[in-house]
Amino acid sequence: MADTNKSNLPDIDDIQKTLEKQIAELRKEITKINKSISARGAEMLDDASEQASDFYDTAAARASRTAQQLRSQAQAVSEVARENPGTTTAVVGVIGLLGFLAGLAIGQSMNDTQRRWY
Repeated sequence: MADTNKSNLPDIDDIQKTLEKQIAELRKEITKINKSISARGAEMLDDASEQASDFYDTAAARASRTAQQLRSQAQAVSEVARENPGTTTAVVGVIGLLGFLAGLAIGQSMNDTQRRWY
């Protein structure tokens, strides 16, 4: 009876070899998966880097054009001011006077005690 039970049961060495074989196959699969993930990560990093570079180049070009336009407009205003100093003085004086009057009006409205909410 002991012989029949022993022959029906798989040998422990066979089970161990089978498990070791499965573990080796799993390790190979994990290595393949890690390589695939690493390659995909490198591709994604390259894509992100390329997009960031494109965005930077576009932003730099736009900033350069904007700065050039501001310089040309400032130069045009400066030339007009040099050609017409009297008009420039009058415009700056009127703007200053309007600012002074606005300040007075705001100051008076703040000092008016009858209009306070309390």
